[in-house]
Amino acid sequence: MRIGIDIRVLLDKNYSGVASFTFQLLKNLIKIDRQNAYYFFYNSFKEAKIPFLSKEISIKKTRYPNKFFNYFLQKIFNYPKLDKIIGGSDIFYLPHFNFASFSKNSKSIITVHDLSFLRYPEFFSFRKNFWHWALNIKKNINKFDKIIAVSQNTKNDLIELLNVSGAKIEIVYPGISEELIKFQQNYFNNEAYNLLKEKYNLNKDFVLYLGTIEPRKNISGIIKGYNKLRDSGVDCLLVLAGGWGWKTKQIKKDWKNSKYRKDIRFIGYIDEKIKPYLYKMAKVFVYPSFYEGFGFPPLEAMYFGLPVISSNVSSLPEVLGDAAFLVNPDKDDEIFQAINLVLASQDVRDKLIEAGQRQVNKFTWEKTAKRYLQIFKEMSKNNYDK
Repeated sequence: MRIGIDIRVLLDKNYSGVASFTFQLLKNLIKIDRQNAYYFFYNSFKEAKIPFLSKEISIKKTRYPNKFFNYFLQKIFNYPKLDKIIGGSDIFYLPHFNFASFSKNSKSIITVHDLSFLRYPEFFSFRKNFWHWALNIKKNINKFDKIIAVSQNTKNDLIELLNVSGAKIEIVYPGISEELIKFQQNYFNNEAYNLLKEKYNLNKDFVLYLGTIEPRKNISGIIKGYNKLRDSGVDCLLVLAGGWGWKTKQIKKDWKNSKYRKDIRFIGYIDEKIKPYLYKMAKVFVYPSFYEGFGFPPLEAMYFGLPVISSNVSSLPEVLGDAAFLVNPDKDDEIFQAINLVLASQDVRDKLIEAGQRQVNKFTWEKTAKRYLQIFKEMSKNNYDK
């Protein structure tokens, strides 16, 4: 079987979200599959660095200017067909929405992570909203032969917002980063732990958030909840780890208006090798996002033994189950009360940590990759049976 895969998302300098998902999925697919031929496609003037290349993988690329390729060739003319660029395929897989056209000879499959841009367009910049508008997802989603949703919540949104047939959608949960697991088991270093603590001046207990700094993640709600925590007499830091996203003006305003702003640390994008140390240092992990298609960071925090506070909306109750303290993200008082309780009660902490360890074991990339491979085989067989 010839499997084509669009790896344009792997051209990002720093991996998070969809790029991290794609990296982990493809690495595990290649690890377990010794029968099929893989053909990776991307369009760029620069060379993509793929660390898990093997003899089973061929790279096919085009060198068009991106805007010309996307808006002119793919959107208007539906040319060139991506499966034709790689020399033909039985299956062509997209790990995310993108401009793409295919011939009738190849089955097409896409993973949909979330429809936050339809649920909450106000959380996105004009540029992001224009991109989603140009993709015309409502029209183009049904051209795919199979749609893989990362959660039941995403499947529900596909049916409700895009009128996709439920029979066409398969739910496959992602897994926990193997790099984090291996790092925990083999590479954790006390000296590096102490150096990192010194670098970020983490000289007392802290509450941790890790993810993109953007409105959808409810950073302002975290800051307001933290302000109330400090007003109640609890002395701790708030560490906000992650790259800056879009529409951050209000977030910066809330930070500057906080009388505890010196104890609120924005420490920027965090490399995978640094994450374990932060998870180990923190006292509690907060993730009261307004909307998630899945939600990796809370599960990662659980793996490293952190009690988790998250939202009672979108996919988060589905993914986290009873292993997290779930709050209404619209109520910063609930965020404050949850943090205060988890910090104050060792019994609550222990119960959340124990439940988190059980919950995280449900999500492995090996299981995910095996299901994807099974879907590819099923779709390829359907193609031959036409």
